[in-house]
Amino acid sequence: MNIRDFMDLQKMQEVQDEFSNATGLAAIAIDNDGQYLTEGSNFTDFCMKYTRGSLEGNKRCIKCDSECSGTYFCHAGLMDFSIDLMINDKKLGSIIGGQVLPKEPDEEEFRAVARELNIDPDAYIQALNKVPRSTEAKIRASADLLGLIMNQLINLEYVKAKTVGKLDELSAEIKNATDLIETINNNTHSLQSIANKQKMLSLNASIEAARSGEAGVGFAVVAKSMGDLSSQSATIYGDIDNSVAQITKSINHLSSLFEEERQ
Repeated sequence: MNIRDFMDLQKMQEVQDEFSNATGLAAIAIDNDGQYLTEGSNFTDFCMKYTRGSLEGNKRCIKCDSECSGTYFCHAGLMDFSIDLMINDKKLGSIIGGQVLPKEPDEEEFRAVARELNIDPDAYIQALNKVPRSTEAKIRASADLLGLIMNQLINLEYVKAKTVGKLDELSAEIKNATDLIETINNNTHSLQSIANKQKMLSLNASIEAARSGEAGVGFAVVAKSMGDLSSQSATIYGDIDNSVAQITKSINHLSSLFEEERQ
C-alpha cells in the first residue's frame, strides 16, 4: 500500500503549509522508501544549508533521522520531530520536521558546534538567529497536533477511496444483474408466446376431435392435456414476470442509493 494510491498530495501539502505558517515549525512528508510526498515547509538555512550542508553535520543529521522518533532534541541543539503515518497498524510513511529552538541559544555553544562541523561560526550564528523560537511544551504539542491531523486526513482519504472502489464494483454488478433480468424477460415473453400458440393448437385440436366423433376421443384427451399445460405455463410465466418486476424495482432502488452516495 502506498499513500500515493489514494491520497490527494496537494491537500496534504496545504495542511502542512498552514501548520508551518501557524507554528513556525518546518515539516515535510516522506513515504517508507524515503521519497518525498510533499515539498518542505519553513525549512531553515541553519539546518539545510549549513548543518546538513557539511559532511559531518549531514552524517549526524542522518543518524538522528534514522534513530529518533516522536519529538526530540537533534545533535545541533534544535528540536525536531518524526511522526509515523499509519493506516490501521501499517506504517505508510512519516511527517518529519521541527528545526525550532526551545529557548534562547548560547552562541558560544553553537560556535563550538560550527567548528566541529567545519562551518564558518559567524555565518552559522547569523543563520541561527533566523531560527524560530518557541517553548518545548508548545513544540511537542504542535508536533502531536500535526501528526493527529495528518493521520486523520490520510485515513479519511483511504476510507473514501475504498468506498468509491466498492461502489464501482457494486455498480458493475448491478448492471450485470440488470442485463440478466432483461434476458430473462425476453425469454419469458418468448415462452409466453409459445404457450399462447399451444393454447390455440389445443383449441383447434379439440374442435377437430369433436368433429371426428368416437374416432377422435383419444385425440381429444391429448388436446385437453395440451390446453391444461398451456394454462399452467402461462400462470408460471406470469409469476416469473411479477418476480422479475420486483427484483428490477429493488435493483433500481439500490442503483439510485449508490448514485447518491457518489455525490
